[in-house]
Amino acid sequence: MPLLTLPTRPGQRPPAKRVLDLLASLTLLALCAAPLLLVAALLYVAGGGRVLVRKQAAGLAGRPFRTYRFRTDGAGRTGAAVERCALDGLPQLLNVVRGEMSLVGPCPGARTDRPERLLVRPGMTGLWQVSSRSDLPWEEMALLDRHYVENHWLGMDLAILAQTPRAAYRQRHA
Repeated sequence: MPLLTLPTRPGQRPPAKRVLDLLASLTLLALCAAPLLLVAALLYVAGGGRVLVRKQAAGLAGRPFRTYRFRTDGAGRTGAAVERCALDGLPQLLNVVRGEMSLVGPCPGARTDRPERLLVRPGMTGLWQVSSRSDLPWEEMALLDRHYVENHWLGMDLAILAQTPRAAYRQRHA
């Protein structure tokens, strides 16, 4: 899929969720450009050249794609600081712009044993994150993903996005 396209048929309006994803991710990338470059430079120096970690994931309809995160393992104090500030996932904004991910959706992963997850794009944040993040057992996270897939709408996405900074702050100070 070419960069910055909205999937539509002739005469059809782009879905509001995709428009929100595209506008918000481009805005966030513009606002975070300087901090992203600074973090990348620090990780490059501290980690001997490796800045990003790529991981295979299953996207919409099971299409494989690679997610990008800042490398936080073995990068010394710089890597630990990136994890504490919840900046390690910001490179995934590129996946959102490309249409491989959404801002809100089920947790991205390579697991395809829950086919309902493949009905929507995986997200940078979701019910699993604002409900306690990584403290949840796998089964409960799967239930939250399923609930999102079956009940999502733009209002729910906006509510999850509004709760995400507080959830990230809670996780950072836990």
